[in-house]
Amino acid sequence: MKKTLTVLSLALMAATVVHAEDTLKKIKDSGTVTMGVRESSGLSYTIGDGKYVGFHIDVCHHVLEDVKKQLGLAKLEIKYQPVTSQNRIPLVQNGNVDIECGSTTNNATRQKDVAFAVTTYVEEVRIAVKANSGITSIAQLNGKHVATTTGTTSVQTLRKHERATGVDFKEVFGKDHADSFLLLESGRADAFVMDGSILAKNIATSKAPADFKIVGEVLSVEPIGIMMRKDDPAFKKAVDDSIKAMIKSGELAKTYDKWFLQPIPPAGAKIGMPLNEATKNAWANPNDKPMEDYAPKK
Repeated sequence: MKKTLTVLSLALMAATVVHAEDTLKKIKDSGTVTMGVRESSGLSYTIGDGKYVGFHIDVCHHVLEDVKKQLGLAKLEIKYQPVTSQNRIPLVQNGNVDIECGSTTNNATRQKDVAFAVTTYVEEVRIAVKANSGITSIAQLNGKHVATTTGTTSVQTLRKHERATGVDFKEVFGKDHADSFLLLESGRADAFVMDGSILAKNIATSKAPADFKIVGEVLSVEPIGIMMRKDDPAFKKAVDDSIKAMIKSGELAKTYDKWFLQPIPPAGAKIGMPLNEATKNAWANPNDKPMEDYAPKK
């Protein structure tokens, strides 16, 4: 029995490795690719009727168009798979998602499980509050309810911040970013801690954008990347090469301008976030370094 189990285990392991290394072959043979998308991220969100839009959606469409050309396909069907902060990594690992185009921070822990393309956006984690709350800094969160999204690292980041020492707040969790923002909007939370782009997008597309503001210190600087299965160098190279070409041609900058400085669907709101210096630097020297490399050197 033990021998049978060992042989079976080895067979399953071998199958998993082959599967992980054959994304391009899988796409070519099937003529389809599955894109992981988010419902309410700042870089990837739905406008209903199965339609997904955003900065990372456009980037991934461009990448997949290049992959289609590379494979000599006349047509490539894109299937959309909504993912959450909790299930996005498992769905990439198990093959249900080929390329995840949400707003995932590239960090050292996640690099053990998945691969990231070269950084497309460098995020600043901030705090959103109601404009009339009087809250302007971390210190004023003492005794408050702070919302974040299940499966994200934002509250841990807040707790680790040097200015959070001695600040006692209670965590409340939303199942996704829209739910977390609703906690703030409804008064069940006094603040929402998350990536600045996600906060800005949810504020801009809310019923009363003027009722909210982003305040306080930058809690952390985090590289955001498109996620893929680990140990698939051919597919990673195809994705990286496409993004690098977009940077070089200026297409990535145009795509950023479209989603962060121009009116966006569904209501034509403007996020109004100019390109930050950290993102400019990441584009000038394309890399897939984790967020730990962005931490201030002590």
